[in-house]
Amino acid sequence: MQEHILKLNNLSKHYPGVVALDDVSMEIRRGETHALVGANGAGKSTLIKIISGETTPSAGTIEYEGQAYSAMSPMLSLSLGISVMYQELNIMEGLSVAENIFAGCYPTKNGLYDAKETTNKAREIFKEIGIDIDVKAQAGSYSVGHMQMIEMAKALVRDIKLLILDEPTAPLTDNETRMLFRIMKVLKDKGVTIIYISHRLEEIFGLADSVTILRDGKKKITADIDAITKAEMIRSMVGKDVLDIYPPRKGKVGDEVVLKAENLCGNGVENISFDLHRGEILGFGGLVGAGRTEIMRVLFGADKKDSGSVLLYGNTIHIVTPEQSVKNNLAFLPEDRKRDGALLGLTIAENIVLPSLKRISRFGLMNRKKEIDMAAKQISDLSIACYSNQQEAGKLSGGNQQKVVLAKWLASGAQILIFDEPTRGIDVGAKWEIYLLMRDLCEQGKSIIMISSEIEELIGMSDRILILYEGKQQGLLDESAMTQEHVMILASGEALEERWHENENT
Repeated sequence: MQEHILKLNNLSKHYPGVVALDDVSMEIRRGETHALVGANGAGKSTLIKIISGETTPSAGTIEYEGQAYSAMSPMLSLSLGISVMYQELNIMEGLSVAENIFAGCYPTKNGLYDAKETTNKAREIFKEIGIDIDVKAQAGSYSVGHMQMIEMAKALVRDIKLLILDEPTAPLTDNETRMLFRIMKVLKDKGVTIIYISHRLEEIFGLADSVTILRDGKKKITADIDAITKAEMIRSMVGKDVLDIYPPRKGKVGDEVVLKAENLCGNGVENISFDLHRGEILGFGGLVGAGRTEIMRVLFGADKKDSGSVLLYGNTIHIVTPEQSVKNNLAFLPEDRKRDGALLGLTIAENIVLPSLKRISRFGLMNRKKEIDMAAKQISDLSIACYSNQQEAGKLSGGNQQKVVLAKWLASGAQILIFDEPTRGIDVGAKWEIYLLMRDLCEQGKSIIMISSEIEELIGMSDRILILYEGKQQGLLDESAMTQEHVMILASGEALEERWHENENT
């Protein structure tokens, strides 16, 4: 057995009226990648805040490298080689990449800051991990994904022994995710222990050596990753069997075409044609940058349409602004719900009534009772977990924030809903709830366009899947042809007929 670098002994954390962590004990082996998983509110964030010294436990002890502590402090944890990379990155965007990496431990010459050595050492680090980046450029000039790499690279110049990664891949593209995994391997080869938090179970099984599962502030299980199945993990997380996370369709897709796009062009995407039936979920798949979100923004009026036509219930419509889409009962639930979907500083009620202000106002004054009634109905219908409709939307879990975004469109009377990555950053239990809601909406006669980067989600929820490649329409799969292989072939720019012909020849 490897020695343990960290032992948590009977940790608890109580807040007024809330038990965030309840008698949790766990051990982390030196040099391993240990996954920490659980639904939103399970206690993961509280646990890592205790380890990093941001929060003081109500009871229990922390044993690190054989030394027991009743509590950590940020300065103490950092001095011991513990580092946490939160989703909110600690990047100084006005400084160069190299300056960010060495902040607080700059190379010196004759007691003075050595800019040349800082640049050279930063280049060596990125060469070691195989990432091409200009270390003299301002960090703020790079994407969020590259900023994540910069944050990770800091661990290579410091004596980091334990690195905690909190949902690191949530904002990343597939390519950026691969780069992050490459850095993780370099760190692990250097003996760094990693605690890895993620909702993406495929990442857990691909990266972790062991896993601890929390639910409602309690530890449910700790196991080596090869000793637990995906079904067992989900059961421990949500407290019930979710053998098929994708709920089956109850009825049939209607014959009526509610929306038809013909040769739609704009925003770098060309000649996209499709129809959407009443009660249907039409999936849009493809690699990052294929044009899925871009064409939906054109359809919704958020970006300029160059050519093509859109028919709604058989009638041609000319939408050039999102406001016109809302009037035509179209809704768009964006991928980044925190930035584009909800106003996190406003209350749940204020968010829900936003698209419906004219309906509940008279002479420019909003009817407060109508606002409360509208919010109460949506909170009840969608089972939004909150203590009050006056709670700030930003205080909700990711799954409940997504429900608030959905609620505002349902309250507005939307009949056609565009879901862009509907379950990104949401735990498996909340995913299941979102999927159930989508199925219920279809049963009510509403129609859904769903953009997803998860092939399993596309196949599990869609009635048909349209695949884009480099801004062009690559193929349309009906239920009989929806396989992972077919989706990947089309998403890679190949034609199914060509691949079948190759298979026949071999």
